[in-house]
Amino acid sequence: MYWVAAIVTAAVLLAGCGTNPASGSKGELPTLSDQTDNQKRANIRLQLAIGYYQQRQLPVALDEIKLALQAYPDFADAYSMRGLIYMDMGETRLAEENFLQALRFAPQNPDFNNNYGWFLCQNGRERQSISYFETAFKNRGYQSPEKALSNAGVCSMKVKDRAAAEKYFSQAFQLDPGNPSTNANLAKIYFEQRDFERARFYIGRVMKADVMAADALWLAIRIEHQLGNRAAESSLANQLRRRHPDSPEYAAYQRGAFDE
Repeated sequence: MYWVAAIVTAAVLLAGCGTNPASGSKGELPTLSDQTDNQKRANIRLQLAIGYYQQRQLPVALDEIKLALQAYPDFADAYSMRGLIYMDMGETRLAEENFLQALRFAPQNPDFNNNYGWFLCQNGRERQSISYFETAFKNRGYQSPEKALSNAGVCSMKVKDRAAAEKYFSQAFQLDPGNPSTNANLAKIYFEQRDFERARFYIGRVMKADVMAADALWLAIRIEHQLGNRAAESSLANQLRRRHPDSPEYAAYQRGAFDE
């Protein structure tokens, strides 16, 4: 069970209208002033689409993407955003077509690579996904490489490549040590390795972030049980009972399934 969700990146709006800006003057990078009117209109539509996507109004978001591409057919960010929308709608074929179209326009774009990698991971192609995550987090211009590293870790765990998962999560931890997802996954890895002290360190960071999900609490209980700390185990079990009395994790605690 992979109880920490990976992060998918929405389309990033750049000053030069996505990843296909108009050409700037010689010796300069393109900026917002270099955009055509059509590119500006497309960018506005994309921003609206992102807002509707975040509000889970997916059909409306798709309409805004359609208008963006009518204004600017080569708008790579719009294709990547449409891929995310179709992925959420379960339209696998259409999602992949749009992710690949975005990558044809901008094969090194880290957000596009991260999104397509997550799509592959969610559709049974975990090993294929890793190269896309690596392209993303190795891009020096990527503002959030820890997201792609975390996704690579999750997908490595799905194929039981725990050495790779530990490597990716450890790198993500170096970049964002307070992230509960990263800490939780490292705790799980070290618990499975029976390195209970290290597991306790990372799950403790999750608890400090006030993440009291049932699976996090259950892992913390199992760690304290293995370390023989019955007082901490009992305290955590009381929290699990109060917060999640009907959860599978509390049922597992009640039957003493500490090694399952």
